Amino acid sequence: MDQLNGINIEDLFNLKFVSDPQLSPDGNRLAYVVKEVNEEKKYQSNIHLLDVGTKKSVRWTSGISMNTSPRWSPDGLSLLFLSNRTGKNQIWIISSEGGEPEQLTDVENGVSSPVWHPEGHSILFHYTSTDNEEEKPIVVDKLKYKADGKAALTYQSYLHIGEISLKNREVRNLSEGDYDHVNARYTNDGKGIVYARFDEDVPGAYRCSHIYYHEFGGTPVRISELDGTMVHPICSPDGRYVAYVGHDQVYGGATYSEIFLYDREKSTTQCLTEKLDIQVGDMMISDLHAVEPSPHLTWSSNSESLYFLASEFGNTELYSIDLFGNVDKIVEGDRHIFQYALEDSTKDVYLAVSTPTHPGDIVRHDINSLMEEPITYHNESFLYDIKVSVPESVQFPSQDGTVIHGWLLKPNNFKKGEKYPLILEIHGGPHMMYGNTFFHEFQVLTSKGYGVLYLNPRGSHGYGQSFVDACRGDYGGGDYQDLMAGVDHTLESYEWIEQEQLFVTGGSYGGFMTNWIVGSTNRFKAAVTQRSICNWHSFYGVSDIGYFFTEGEIGAHMEEDPEKLWHHSPIRLVKQIETPLLILHGEKDYRCPIEQAEQLFVALKQQNKTTRFVRFPGADHNLSRSGDPVMRVARLEQIVGWFEHYRVKEKTTEMAKSK
Repeated sequence: MDQLNGINIEDLFNLKFVSDPQLSPDGNRLAYVVKEVNEEKKYQSNIHLLDVGTKKSVRWTSGISMNTSPRWSPDGLSLLFLSNRTGKNQIWIISSEGGEPEQLTDVENGVSSPVWHPEGHSILFHYTSTDNEEEKPIVVDKLKYKADGKAALTYQSYLHIGEISLKNREVRNLSEGDYDHVNARYTNDGKGIVYARFDEDVPGAYRCSHIYYHEFGGTPVRISELDGTMVHPICSPDGRYVAYVGHDQVYGGATYSEIFLYDREKSTTQCLTEKLDIQVGDMMISDLHAVEPSPHLTWSSNSESLYFLASEFGNTELYSIDLFGNVDKIVEGDRHIFQYALEDSTKDVYLAVSTPTHPGDIVRHDINSLMEEPITYHNESFLYDIKVSVPESVQFPSQDGTVIHGWLLKPNNFKKGEKYPLILEIHGGPHMMYGNTFFHEFQVLTSKGYGVLYLNPRGSHGYGQSFVDACRGDYGGGDYQDLMAGVDHTLESYEWIEQEQLFVTGGSYGGFMTNWIVGSTNRFKAAVTQRSICNWHSFYGVSDIGYFFTEGEIGAHMEEDPEKLWHHSPIRLVKQIETPLLILHGEKDYRCPIEQAEQLFVALKQQNKTTRFVRFPGADHNLSRSGDPVMRVARLEQIVGWFEHYRVKEKTTEMAKSK
């Protein structure tokens, strides 16, 4: 089929992933990261420096290693970064004028999250302590003992805070105990640190964490009052306040995060965002950018307001809030702002931005004039000869009247008067959101001649607290009706869709829903379920989050109401599944372990159903977003091949009948 210069599967190797803008103290230069796939088809990333005045960009590091996290020294004379060029990620430092970088740390398991001391003489970092001897029985005595994406069992490793002195290269530990310590930052005067510490083994809890203040030479003091998940503390420039992000619900997957303010003078805490019904942080689903929410905060230079990203109606935008809770939307638009760097004095903000038709680059936005200009062009040469499909926003009422929002992409080679098949894509979470960002997978499918419908059913972020909570206890109920209403609305509204050529796919929660759909209706010609859930009984015990996620989402505890868990398990519907089903799963997925796929495959095969099972060695739950590039390409080839097989088969059958 003629693809009209549409995006191909292997174009993943040509994309540039631009991220992490960091402005120099004088505001004249911008450091940022460009990640790409090298000739060996492996990821590499390097630091680039851009002169703000001339907009000339120069690559500041080289090689096929991963060089990330550039951070300017307070005087602007040095730039530190993380690099795995010697094996594990270590801190390196390089002059802002150029030259050879110098390795600072040599920590056994590597380091992460470097932060400069305000006076520039030391650097904070996180490191993992391990107690893991090979050829030794593994004794587990904690509820939380594994996590997706972690090679070591979590009870054997904890994230701690370290500090290295630039004067004598001495390293000291600043935390202790069997806890994960995250988001460490110096206080404004450099006399202490603030950080979040996660509690362990709280039955039914969504990883409870608290904010601590630790003055050097003293004892850490908890400063967050509420029980819940509290993260990303940051001290105000004048030293009076500590702002942080969190929520007071023990189960937090469907709970909107708030911004809290701790007054160090009065020892009091207030919630700044209690009247704001939007999600603080970036909740956008994309296969090009990080999926983890990033609710970090930035103080204004006068300590009177905070800047933050928030997710609303399919967009992530930049907001500010003052100490009285007054909120302004600083930068808006139908797009995905996934990171930013702010020059508060000049009101210039540098945005890492993606749109549905652009993978991502950095733009400069003047807050006062609202003028905006692109300043990096790393994806322009790739896009020059590429035709992309532009989404159309859709809205419609679900069966109960709830308004659902989504997008529709036409086939890349769309011609008026012709008919085309449609693929329904379902996002994971379920408490994330689709939106106005670039999606390589979607563009690949449109280049193959498919329309793509992607929706935010109830349970998605971006539409208020009540909406995001609405699927809990009702998986396969209202959310299923939302998706089916979306398909019905699209078929009624767009005559170019071939109504007998419908396909469906999704991953994680989207995989659960794909399983539920094919167990509930035969209207789809073929389906692909990815890293899915099929059985809540076994998920409860094998997933790294099963012991709290199951009760929080399904609304039932395994020991108290196993019947409800079974009612919401798609494997219960396996006898009704007639749709050809491709099952894709990573073998190292601890979030939705591969036993879920194995159960579903065996149950289908045992009944002679049409199915195929593809396992991806070494892949965890994030295969489609950050997995090995070759594996990502193989995954897309499986999806496209499965749909094409049943699409061609149907057309061949129709041709045979016509003869």
